[in-house]
Amino acid sequence: MKTQSLLALLSFFVLSVLLLGSCNAPKQEEKEAEVKPNVIIILADQWRAQEVGYMGNTQVKTPNLDKLASQSLIFENAITTMSVCAPFRASLLTGQYPLTHGVFYNDKPLPNEALTMAEIYKENGYATGYIGKWHLNGHARGETYNDSRGIPVPKDRRQGFDYWKGREVSHNYNNSFYFDENDVKHTWEGYDAFPQTDSAISYIQKNKEHPFVLMLSYGSPHDPYFTAPKEYQEMYNAADLKLRDNVPVEFQDSARNVMAGYYAHISALDFAIGNLIDALDKAGISDNTILIFSSDHGDMLMSKGMLKKQRPYDESIKVPMLIRYPNKLGTASRRIIDPIGTPDILPTLLGLSNIQKPTSFEGKDFSKQLEDGEDLGNEATLIMLPVPFHEWKFSNGGREYRGIRTKQYTYAKDLKGAWLLFDDEKDPFQENNLVDKPEFKDLQSKLDGVLKQKLAETNDTFLPADEYMTQWNYLYDMKDSLRAANYLELNR
Repeated sequence: MKTQSLLALLSFFVLSVLLLGSCNAPKQEEKEAEVKPNVIIILADQWRAQEVGYMGNTQVKTPNLDKLASQSLIFENAITTMSVCAPFRASLLTGQYPLTHGVFYNDKPLPNEALTMAEIYKENGYATGYIGKWHLNGHARGETYNDSRGIPVPKDRRQGFDYWKGREVSHNYNNSFYFDENDVKHTWEGYDAFPQTDSAISYIQKNKEHPFVLMLSYGSPHDPYFTAPKEYQEMYNAADLKLRDNVPVEFQDSARNVMAGYYAHISALDFAIGNLIDALDKAGISDNTILIFSSDHGDMLMSKGMLKKQRPYDESIKVPMLIRYPNKLGTASRRIIDPIGTPDILPTLLGLSNIQKPTSFEGKDFSKQLEDGEDLGNEATLIMLPVPFHEWKFSNGGREYRGIRTKQYTYAKDLKGAWLLFDDEKDPFQENNLVDKPEFKDLQSKLDGVLKQKLAETNDTFLPADEYMTQWNYLYDMKDSLRAANYLELNR
């Protein structure tokens, strides 16, 4: 009798354990599904897509980024929608196009009413941090250029970022200054990218127990080109550097010198990024961290005889971009060929983070395609310059344009009509303009249709620059608006 009772009691105990386990299993799975990924965005300034080892460049030294690329998604056609600093940053933080958020000209303010990355993540329980160049405070509407680049960014203008070691803009990379959360002025000792990275590492260590979003925004390799630490400058001999085929002969000596300094900045940043990645691994949170490396725009670096940005050419609009997120995307390197535009980055990040995309967003969420191991299925992405200014102002040939970049073609229009058409696979240096050539009539018509559809989707009626400046109560800086009466005839 005692034996029977003992067996019955044992059976009841085993059954209870099994039932308890079956009840807890879904809860445990649900708990694991609720783990929120950290987000770290490493952003460079004016680093073009071609200047990394993992894209086939054998002369620039980027060992840490090459290693990161071996574990990441590599976006071969990451396109900056508007290749200027402030417009890119505003689109990155809002998921919107420049004519929607209003920052289509440097040093103009991103409105406080904008719904931004940090605000969205904070609402979902994240700590938020920003380190480095900001460039979204600007000066008030109706004012021209002033010293807004050298004064603190007020708390209500930080767009939801709480931890703050930032500066509106500086391209002095040695012993530059910044402001903390309380507007107290400090100095980055030495080459600023190195202590900025140290601050990012400290932030990671202090916040590794709960989810955070952190943006580390470097100022280089943006010019001045010759201010990287000496040890990195000594890594490159200008005379040995090979240039892109579209650098005119008369500019080649100058281009090699500039390239050597540019590469020195790049290798210095690569070193800093390597330190951050090591710290992330040591903190034990790499697998559950979405790590992004990219840049706001490229640099012509004397291709076509031009420097810097704003142009619709690949040297200006194509940027490097890597995304590593082991928990969802694995660690096998994979190349994404379809184009992705700036407004698409934040919706995709939110998708990877299991956060619903706000209705204010105009960009697309490609997270499902990335998780499923597919390409994006995106035919084309917009490129634009609503208002030429500063380095490519009207008086030196600047023009308003709209265009698209597909994985094979670049097509752009100015106010007079079709302007550029390149087959980027057959003509990677964009030297053979196919616009209005009879044999490409059907292709041009097709691409024009795609562009018109994109503009319709974004309510862009492609007006002259002055119209947008008036709509937003902006004033031109540095006499940018001066242009000849026959401006349209000259720009053909």
